[in-house]
Amino acid sequence: MPIPMSVTSSVSTKNLPVVPRYKSLLGSMLLAANPIPILNSYLDTYGDTLILYIGGVRPTLLTRDPGLVQHILQKNHRNYPKSEFSHGIARYLGHGLLTSEGSYWLQQRRLIQPGFHRQRVAGLVEVMQAEINECLKPLERQLGQEEGAVEVAVHKLMTNTAFRIIARSTFSTNINNAELEQMSALLTAIQAFYVRTIRQPYLRPWLSLRNQFQQHDKLASELREMVRGYVRQRQQTAGSYDDLLQMLLDVRYEDTGEPMTEEQVVDEALILLVAGHETSANALSWMWYLLAQHPQVVTRMRTEMTQVLDGRSASFADLPNLGYSLQIVQETMRLYPPAWIVDRVAQEDDSYNGISLPKGTLVSAYLLGIHHAPSLWQDAETFRPERFAPEQMKQQPPYAYIPFGGGPRLCIGNQFALTEMQLVLLEMLRRFEVDWVEQPPIQLQPLITLRPRQEIRLQFRKRS
Repeated sequence: MPIPMSVTSSVSTKNLPVVPRYKSLLGSMLLAANPIPILNSYLDTYGDTLILYIGGVRPTLLTRDPGLVQHILQKNHRNYPKSEFSHGIARYLGHGLLTSEGSYWLQQRRLIQPGFHRQRVAGLVEVMQAEINECLKPLERQLGQEEGAVEVAVHKLMTNTAFRIIARSTFSTNINNAELEQMSALLTAIQAFYVRTIRQPYLRPWLSLRNQFQQHDKLASELREMVRGYVRQRQQTAGSYDDLLQMLLDVRYEDTGEPMTEEQVVDEALILLVAGHETSANALSWMWYLLAQHPQVVTRMRTEMTQVLDGRSASFADLPNLGYSLQIVQETMRLYPPAWIVDRVAQEDDSYNGISLPKGTLVSAYLLGIHHAPSLWQDAETFRPERFAPEQMKQQPPYAYIPFGGGPRLCIGNQFALTEMQLVLLEMLRRFEVDWVEQPPIQLQPLITLRPRQEIRLQFRKRS
């Protein structure tokens, strides 16, 4: 069935430019394939905050104003829950921390937050390093058999690595290649279909007639049952486990002392798997894409590694002394933020700096636009990790950089993700040289997260 519109469809155009409805409708096919060039052109033409119509149908306030985004996500966040677009994905991924709202979300956040404290992440570093090692072994064997360089499908390698890290951190087990590929294919199909229903809402009746909604419900059920199998396997297994699944099974609600139900555990474990691999895999892929084109950045990173590590693998305690590795990750996520846009809807009438925000206003906070705004970033399109040096970061306006969102709904796994990405970067540079491969420009595929549309192919050589 089509996703219902649960809020009003009126947006105040007072003091705001409006992209004509016909223009939004004419551009809907291009927007469905890749909305980023169109959104950028609208904002460059009309200003940093405007009204447009999604698919020529749904009026939306689009903004790359960091002050307005801070107002929505932090200062007046209680008035701006997620919209029906965000809640709609719960149909496929369940009602976990990412998709829930209100008092239930707050209850779950308080329950799960301790599982991602710094000490817990530090305890998972050995698991991360072990999975990174396993994922790099095939490449090392191939380089041992062949002289010179090996061309690598980077997004495939990073997806495999990130998925294995979050799977092992969650379930203390390895997911075999067949299951890994099946999960990845299911997630891609579900994302692509759901995003299409949002960007081309006029197709929903046709998609419904063709049973597309039911078919993708079946895909979601298949994914969910795979996760349920791991949960039940744990419940039937004796032993002591120190992973995220055990944390979900062991936590108790303060008011009742009761554990989560099996459905709740499946919901949260599924969200951990989806969010925990998708964002990291994409960011890591874009990171290698950038590093292969900027050898001077790699050279500086190696200098720091030599001073701190002297050839060994990094531990969690080493990371504070490897600040440039974090800056590389941060700059990658500025240029290619995995969560490239977020949406909220006004529950009650509101205003910001003379902009009227009546009840029912759908607000799309364009994080990618903020990260690329020339008014906020000098040489905004240039890859320059040095801009995240501590003294430089002090000069950043609030909410000019928000790859993990902001406010109370700041991503719960941000420390986990940053640690994981630093470790992958450091371990791969310890073992390999990376070289650029001439290829057509890699296009963006902005689904729920910002993916590369084509495979990124780079050459890796074994370090002498």
